Amino acid sequence: MIDIGVNLTSARFDKDRDAVVASAQQAGVTGMLLTGTNLEESQAAADLATHYPAFAYATAGVHPHDAKSVDPADLSVIRQLAQRAEVVAIGECGLDFNRDFSPRPQQEAVFDAQLTLAAELSMPVFMHCRDAHDRWFAILRPWLDKLPAAVLHCFTGDDRALRECLDAGLYIGVTGWVCDERRGQALQQQVGWIPDDRLMIETDAPYLQPRDIRPRPKSSRNEPKYLPHIAQTVARLRQQSVEHVIDCTTKNTLRCFSIQ
Repeated sequence: MIDIGVNLTSARFDKDRDAVVASAQQAGVTGMLLTGTNLEESQAAADLATHYPAFAYATAGVHPHDAKSVDPADLSVIRQLAQRAEVVAIGECGLDFNRDFSPRPQQEAVFDAQLTLAAELSMPVFMHCRDAHDRWFAILRPWLDKLPAAVLHCFTGDDRALRECLDAGLYIGVTGWVCDERRGQALQQQVGWIPDDRLMIETDAPYLQPRDIRPRPKSSRNEPKYLPHIAQTVARLRQQSVEHVIDCTTKNTLRCFSIQ
C-alpha cells in the first residue's frame, strides 16, 4: 500500500518525523512519495527520501502557489534534482485558480515549463488542479503523448473533468477528501468510475485528515498511517475488497513511477 502524496518536509512533522514513518509502516504502508512543492522543498524531499531507502521516493517541482517566486529559468534546479535516483516524477505542478496565490499567467508559464522538462527527461508528472480544469487541460493536452505517465493528485473536480482525465489516460489520486461527508459527496460517486488500472491512493499529509476516523484523533494533523482508512473507504464505495484496491493501487504506483 503506497501513499503517493506525503508532504513529509512540512514543519508539522519536525518533532517526530521518524515516528510518523514508523507508525505508517506498522499500519501497512509499504512506500510513500514525498512531495516537492518549490525549489527548496524539492531539495528537502529528495534528501529526506534517502533516509528511508527502498521506502520513500520524491517528486521535484513547483506548486502553482509558489509559481510567483520562480522564473522558468530557475527550473534548472529541478532538472538537476531529477537526475537523483530517489526522484521519480516532476511536480507537484499545475494550476490553482481557487486561491490564486500566484498570478495566473505565471502559474501557466511555470506549469508548461515543467511539462516541457518532464517530456525532455521522459519522466512522469505529478499534478495539481483546483478550479482550473479547462485551462489546465488545455496546457496539458499537447504534452500527453510525450510523457510516460501523468497523475492528477488529490482529485476534487466535477464529473466532466474526471471523464476527460480518464479519457486522456491519466492516473487519479484519491485522498481523504472521499471521506468528507460535506465536500466529498461528488468524489464518493466518482470513485467508482475510475478503472482499476488508473486508481491511486494518498493522504496528502499533513493536510486532509479523513473526517470520519473514529475515535477522532486528538490532533488535526493527517498522517500516512491513515492510508488504510482511505483504502477501506475507497473499497467500500467501489464495492471491491480492500485487498483488491491495495493490490491495484500498488501496482499502478510502481508502474507509473518506474519503482522497482
